[in-house]
Amino acid sequence: MLVLGTALWLCGCSGMNSENKLVAPVAEKRPHTMSLHGVTRTDDYYWLRDDERKAPDVIDYLERENAYTAARLKPWEPLKQKLFKELTSRLEQDESSVPYRWHNHWYYRRFEAGLEYPVIARSREFNGEEQLLLDVNRRAEGQEFYALGGVSVSPDEQILAFAEDTLSRRIYSVYFKDLATGEQLADKLTGVDGRVVWSNDNRYVFYIAKDPQTLLGYQVFRHKLGSPQSEDLLVYEEQDDTFYISLGKSLDESLIVLHHESTTTSEVSLLDANAPLGEFRAFLPREEGHEYSIAKRGDEFFILSNWQATNFRLMKTTAADAGDKRKWQQVLAHDPEVRLEDLLLLDDYLIVQSRSQGLSHIKVYPHTDLSRGYELTFDDPAYVVGLDINPSQHSRELRLYYSSPTTPESIYSYQLDKPGERKLLKQEKVLGDFEPGNYQAERLLIPARDGAQVPVTLVYRKDKFRKDGSNPLYQYGYGAYGHIIEPDFDASILSLLDRGVVYAIAHVRGGEMLGRPWYDDGRLFNKRNSFNDFEDTTRALLDLGYAAPGKVVAAGGSAGGLLMGAVVNQAPDLYLAVAAHVPFVDIVTTMLDESIPLTTNEYDEWGNPNDKSYFDYMLSYSPYDNIRHQAYPHLLVTTGLHDSQVQYFEPAKWVAKLRDYKTDDNLLLLQTDMEAGHGGKSGRFRQFEDTALEYAFFLGLLGLE
Repeated sequence: MLVLGTALWLCGCSGMNSENKLVAPVAEKRPHTMSLHGVTRTDDYYWLRDDERKAPDVIDYLERENAYTAARLKPWEPLKQKLFKELTSRLEQDESSVPYRWHNHWYYRRFEAGLEYPVIARSREFNGEEQLLLDVNRRAEGQEFYALGGVSVSPDEQILAFAEDTLSRRIYSVYFKDLATGEQLADKLTGVDGRVVWSNDNRYVFYIAKDPQTLLGYQVFRHKLGSPQSEDLLVYEEQDDTFYISLGKSLDESLIVLHHESTTTSEVSLLDANAPLGEFRAFLPREEGHEYSIAKRGDEFFILSNWQATNFRLMKTTAADAGDKRKWQQVLAHDPEVRLEDLLLLDDYLIVQSRSQGLSHIKVYPHTDLSRGYELTFDDPAYVVGLDINPSQHSRELRLYYSSPTTPESIYSYQLDKPGERKLLKQEKVLGDFEPGNYQAERLLIPARDGAQVPVTLVYRKDKFRKDGSNPLYQYGYGAYGHIIEPDFDASILSLLDRGVVYAIAHVRGGEMLGRPWYDDGRLFNKRNSFNDFEDTTRALLDLGYAAPGKVVAAGGSAGGLLMGAVVNQAPDLYLAVAAHVPFVDIVTTMLDESIPLTTNEYDEWGNPNDKSYFDYMLSYSPYDNIRHQAYPHLLVTTGLHDSQVQYFEPAKWVAKLRDYKTDDNLLLLQTDMEAGHGGKSGRFRQFEDTALEYAFFLGLLGLE
């Protein structure tokens, strides 16, 4: 029920401004009280939660908000269409990936001009005659939303398994295709996490089933090809609902690997891929606070471990000694200034990816003499580099991806026995008049209020930037789960840079840009550091002349939406406008409800509010609970009705309450995609509709059409 008869109207009525204007929907208040730890909270908009997503009053409210948003943004619709055309026109229409060799074929994916989804294909020879494996466009026909999950070929390369999600809840169905005949098999797996792993006899696949309510993947099943799913055997069930599980395979394909991970603890279980009827056994049983991952080479295992090493160190052991850490041998020592992130274990070389002072590094070590290790060098002031697809342990060639704010993604091949020699296999094409030399990237360290040095990546167009405090600034942030917003290339932001906007990423605490301590300083009882870092970065960029007062906009999504919600509560005057996408804003209520997807996995990130100390701290910054009677920036809030990560009702309630409390006449817009989920629209081109919407909102307010 809503306290209005129509969503939009032109007012000249009693009690209204005599000037014609659009009036926003007003959600009815239906007080819902919640008491815990001696604190009673009243949520007037709790009724907007509908787990079935069918309640007429809820759907009506969301549709009215959508209509209001469309009407308010109508003057900028031409700008939005112009931006969408800009964004999509930069794409190479028939782009294809670099083929990689696995077993007897070269595998790749390619796009056809004008189509939304790729074609998955292979050939016997490099650039040889193509065999079509899967036309994703045909699979997506008639679907409002379509996401392709994992694609996995059987070891004998005869059967293709592929996963699909048509609801946007990240619950997949898996299908099987005979690659010799082109026929789809009768086998179908439903309610799974999107990936299967094959046994080496090509007869079985292993998959993870998801709980339909919490969306947690917690059971591992073995499926025999040719049998119904009802006969699949449960081979593992995770008893601790604070853990995520995932499946993979060792690079030498001898082991099926089951990963168990919570925020601060991990475990690895192994199954012989040649004996699929066996059992998973722990490599090293989980120990609270111990995180590790493994790689296999012959009879040895290399282990990335944080045992007595905050930023991780590299160890090795044999299978016989895996269960006793005291028998592990150190390969690379812990360095408090260097976060070891990943490794690739080849027959003759060890490749280690690390991060120091926020920059990625790749080092290559010959197994015969680790003292002869050498580092690959890169020139940009800010960049991202990482391991690309390297499917064979026998290879003496290394593939890396590389990108910077001014360098489109590039795939390089390195001959490991020739240090420094590399070959560019492919660089992303940016159509139009893009010239890398027209743009400049910078990397700054900005002091936060407590003295911490916050890394900031900046990029701007040289001939549009004056550093005199007159440029508009777009600032982005995330700051959670240790996730790093990499300083890579994004062709979309050219539409901002070419209009004179400076683009900045604030690598606030809660990510791992400066190693594991940087993450720990932005979670649990340190969460406020993330918000302060973002605010302090904005103030510093204003003081340093990178931005004009009154022309700063900011954006973040998911946990970055929490960042936006907290920042606009504590420093609303700093920002002209803010976009909060799928924002996690009702943190206390959500973290008290174990029926909401993913809640229990997040206790080590935010805290468990059943504990009063966490409850009090989380309540002190929760964006929804701390809305005040004050002026707020212009706000664009987006969500998806089927969001699997942050449920749609959090942003919906947030907007409803903001309407009641805010004292300004600034825009407050809620856009709910009634078909999509956490990742927004599907499709290569359609995804840019969301970007065009945000950019039109910001640029329209800045007068930069």
